[in-house]
Amino acid sequence: MASPTTLSAHNLTRFHGGRSVVTDVSLELHRGEVLGLLGHNGAGKSTTLQMLAGALTPNSGRVEVCDFDIARKPALAKACLGFLPEHPPLYKDMRVDDYLTFAAKLHRVLPAQLTEYLNLAKQRCGLTDCGKKLIGTLSKGYQQRVGIAQAIIHQPAVVILDEPTVGLDPTQIRDIRELIRELGNNSSVILSTHLLHEVENICDRALILQQGKVIFNDTTDELRRHSDIESSFIRLTAMPTEGATK
Repeated sequence: MASPTTLSAHNLTRFHGGRSVVTDVSLELHRGEVLGLLGHNGAGKSTTLQMLAGALTPNSGRVEVCDFDIARKPALAKACLGFLPEHPPLYKDMRVDDYLTFAAKLHRVLPAQLTEYLNLAKQRCGLTDCGKKLIGTLSKGYQQRVGIAQAIIHQPAVVILDEPTVGLDPTQIRDIRELIRELGNNSSVILSTHLLHEVENICDRALILQQGKVIFNDTTDELRRHSDIESSFIRLTAMPTEGATK
């Protein structure tokens, strides 16, 4: 029996400056899946993620999160998802506990559940001993953990992460990878990354964008069926966009 669909996007298109930056992008995400979103700089990854998260309105197309249309029922849809943008929305003069409590209240976590949800998010993100620390005093890796914690504080069904390991050292990258794998046990995850081995190690499926269009949408096993993931990515992104759909 197939896992339930937690997020679906239908024919998303977004224009900027009279030019289409995302064109006719569709995808489905099922519970327990980790989807890797790949593409060169300027391929439309961040724009796509912002539309999926409800932070940017598509010019056409629609997004449903847990069967709620994000345009028609934004509060219900957004209650089911957590979003870490490329630049984490951190208030660096706040303490970790205060910031995560603030994020939980924005997500309408009930007062009776606040302490439980706060402790669980800190435990999952390796922040148990950081609650009283100012965010600005933490290392970049730990600030990234705080950013992920705010995205999962309300225990959403869908977690969207835009370049969560960018700028981190190898040890920090390993820790964030392990966290993303753990998130995939309970939630659906969309992960945007430039690191192809990250997709190979973490993701069940991959979606590749080229000039705002989908050129691959299938399992990671299918992506590496003829060669390794890096070679397949290079081959696919070298093909003309019109002839490279799957």
